[in-house]
Amino acid sequence: MTEPIPYTIEKATLTDLNHLRELEKICFAKDAWPLIELIAALSFPGMVRLKIDIDGKMAGFIGGDPHRSQGLGWITTVGVRPEFRKLGLGTALIQACENEMMMPRVRLSVRRSNMEAQRLYVDLGYHHFDIWQGYYEDGEDALIMEKILTSVS
Repeated sequence: MTEPIPYTIEKATLTDLNHLRELEKICFAKDAWPLIELIAALSFPGMVRLKIDIDGKMAGFIGGDPHRSQGLGWITTVGVRPEFRKLGLGTALIQACENEMMMPRVRLSVRRSNMEAQRLYVDLGYHHFDIWQGYYEDGEDALIMEKILTSVS
């Protein structure tokens, strides 16, 4: 059994831009966001942006976009470096983002082929909600998953 790694979840800022760019390229080789979208994720008002740093590296990041008028939050991105996966960091980031957004419903998109991520989302209470045909740059479909939060803290 792997020893737990101590970590904290903190708000990410523009000073984390280079670390986020590196994380995006590592986690999303096909789908890494362009620089302008990363700047937006780290600076737009009202957005949730959380990170986990371990040993001076950004081990994980999550972005959330609460749509208050719709009672719906979107997890816009979530990534954990491969060497830090299966340690509960993705779960911790998702739960922290859900809590920070304080929305009764949360959605996210995931590649149809990314079964590992889908299993994690199902384990966290998400269910398949919709399919966006050809959503990704290479034409792969995105599965839209939704979670109904029974209580919003």
